Amino acid sequence: MKALFFLRHYNDIDHITPVISKWLESGHRCDVVLIGNPKFRNDYRVEFLGTLEGARVAHIRDLLPSWEFLGWRLQTLLLASRLRRSIMGPLVDALARAYRVDRRQSIWRSTAGRLLERSFTAADRGVVVFDWITRDSPVSVEWVEVVVSLARSKGLGTVSLPHGDSPHASQLIRHHERSLKPNSLYSAASIFDKLVVPNELCAERFRPFLDDQSIAVLGSPRYCDEWLVKLAELSPAPPAIHPGKEPKRVKESTKTKGLKVLIFLRKSNFTTFWEEVEEIVGMIAAFPNVELVIKPHTRGGWRQPLTRNTSLRDLPNVSVAPDQIHSVHLMNWAHVIIDLATSVVFEAVKGKKPVLAADYLHAGRSTLAHFMPETELKCRDDVYRKIDGFLSNGCDSFYVEEHRQRFINEMLHVGGSDVLPRYVTLLETQAQASRIENR
Repeated sequence: MKALFFLRHYNDIDHITPVISKWLESGHRCDVVLIGNPKFRNDYRVEFLGTLEGARVAHIRDLLPSWEFLGWRLQTLLLASRLRRSIMGPLVDALARAYRVDRRQSIWRSTAGRLLERSFTAADRGVVVFDWITRDSPVSVEWVEVVVSLARSKGLGTVSLPHGDSPHASQLIRHHERSLKPNSLYSAASIFDKLVVPNELCAERFRPFLDDQSIAVLGSPRYCDEWLVKLAELSPAPPAIHPGKEPKRVKESTKTKGLKVLIFLRKSNFTTFWEEVEEIVGMIAAFPNVELVIKPHTRGGWRQPLTRNTSLRDLPNVSVAPDQIHSVHLMNWAHVIIDLATSVVFEAVKGKKPVLAADYLHAGRSTLAHFMPETELKCRDDVYRKIDGFLSNGCDSFYVEEHRQRFINEMLHVGGSDVLPRYVTLLETQAQASRIENR
């Protein structure tokens, strides 16, 4: 069977690469088309996929005539919600009204047809795969709808796979969210034949817009045991980081005289109490023998006020990690992680590394604190006591194991630890089912 995977940014590369790898290992073929920043051609996971038998990896600009790619890119930008919220918003809105949907269809259909014809013959049983697409995704929902519609007409299945997880157990987490109603952002999931989620907490976002048969809860491909072992083999050598004036190396070992602390931040559109985040950075930095690294979000970290605070950056034992350093390297380096509700720390929980859920620093309730109350920071006193305790007593025996296992079973290993074969089976089923229905 053949699959066409569209990948657009860091997160979906991170979460969908395990599925692609297992798909190829199962004897199938695939094309991977990058539709985001061309820099991701050099991502180590994308490079890994390019070495596998049965895979072709390319950026969309290399597959379309120059004029057609330019038209596709301009139309994508024209409909991007981020651009409409910028200072250029009124101009972009005016251009979108002038260049109506019927005029845009020609480019959408031409690019979709070219990509599908490159990947599939009339005899192929196949499936077209995107990540989770929402109404404000940088990739145009309009274009995705055209790709999916044309794929169905060719007897191909269409599937939406996870590009993350649910780090929040609460709903009102972004700026200006004030009503406990279904979020229409997730209604775009109805485009696909099947939407896949790792757990029920993620499924709740989509259930108002899909029937039960359209949602599959399969566990986490990114944090399953099989992929974590493989990822450890693939990860590039850890680079140097500079938490103080003297350059130091990221190390796998946690045996050290001091305490290495890592803070993960969320995107700026989530409600974060930045003044208090600055306070605890300063407080932690004041402890003796502590090194602190701040990791901005992989998208939009430059817009976060903490990363622009020169007084914090000037502290000798505090640094802001650049994008070039992968989160997994930082987690291996750290002894303790402070998290403002990100799913990347799920890997640290699996490895029993202490993660402190700093729920009082943002507007939501974190999944970690929901499943493992021992991780929650409720006030500044908690931060002080935890750091002081780690310095005095070490970082072992942090979790209540019963709580940690419940988190793993309900969030990561839903249906059992053998996660990746379930994803392959679903893609095979959708490829076969769509061909039969089309006939």
